[in-house]
Amino acid sequence: MANLFWKSKETTTRLVETPFRTEEEFERLIFATPEILEDIFLLKRQIRGGTKQGIPDIVGLDKDGNICIIEMKNVTVDASIIPQVLQYAFWAETNPDSIKSLWLEVEAKPDDLSVSWDDFEVRIIVIAPTILRSTLDIVNKINYPVDLIEVKRWVETGNSFLLVNRLELEQPKRLARPVSGLEVYDADFYLRAGRNKTSVTEFIRYARDTEDLIRKKGWHLETKFNKHYCSFKAGFFNAFGVQWIGTKTFAMFVKATRIGGVSHRT
Repeated sequence: MANLFWKSKETTTRLVETPFRTEEEFERLIFATPEILEDIFLLKRQIRGGTKQGIPDIVGLDKDGNICIIEMKNVTVDASIIPQVLQYAFWAETNPDSIKSLWLEVEAKPDDLSVSWDDFEVRIIVIAPTILRSTLDIVNKINYPVDLIEVKRWVETGNSFLLVNRLELEQPKRLARPVSGLEVYDADFYLRAGRNKTSVTEFIRYARDTEDLIRKKGWHLETKFNKHYCSFKAGFFNAFGVQWIGTKTFAMFVKATRIGGVSHRT
């Protein structure tokens, strides 16, 4: 059992890792803490999809309009999870109307999220307290984008401290074969998507100028181009970025500090 030490100027408090009692408790916390999945808008828990085997724990949509299948386990996860989540991905790919109906039921839809129900991708997210690193070898061989996220909890006098760790494939043992299902978001992609040619040039230039500023300031941020925006990320959370508003217009967005328990995007 790991310990977490919280040190202030006056005292040092030892916190003991507090596992989730049940998978349902774990799932409730994730659904009630959307900041953990920052760019994903969660639609509904425990989706039932007709005749498909099993049910994905949570379904959501990300800022690129991808359908997100979120599978949660309150145990150590290994590569055997992949066949299960692939079934959910196949279901989502062939039953977009089922997910569209969930989207239409949502009253408070995000203003900056749009979905093309005739042209979308499926993204898989697996969340567990511990995920064996060998799982990454399997993830690297499938055509769907997959996020592997570890979440652990420490509790002290009613306050929860969450450690969130996204697994990354650091050093492949061999060159990966090209994966046709993964898109490269660059100037050519934005032009094919119908963006204005001059605006695309300015969008890329604006992103690169922002990168230069980040380097000069010494900020440790990673650049990531996406379908509808370019973000500058601290870990896997967006700090700020440049987002397409239409075919010709784009704007800067900034993730502001939480106010009254709400994360604000300006």
